[in-house]
Amino acid sequence: MSADLTRRLQVLLDAQRYERLERLARQRGASVATIVREAIDAAFPDDVADRAAAAERILAAEPIPVDDWNHIKDELESFYQPPLR
Repeated sequence: MSADLTRRLQVLLDAQRYERLERLARQRGASVATIVREAIDAAFPDDVADRAAAAERILAAEPIPVDDWNHIKDELESFYQPPLR
């Protein structure tokens, strides 16, 4: 057990769910607790991990063609102009 694991949580599961966890833990050579922690991390990533994953996806994306920068700038500026009163 890792030294930074300081909180205990009790969760009641039905037999089928627990058997699934046990089977997966055996297959992976891990504890049921490890499988549960990994499932929590996958389902509820912290903001830092979420932002890092998003940044990785953006950087790995294929480049897309864009118009001339001056044209894009003009479009953005016209879109963000405050409404006339």
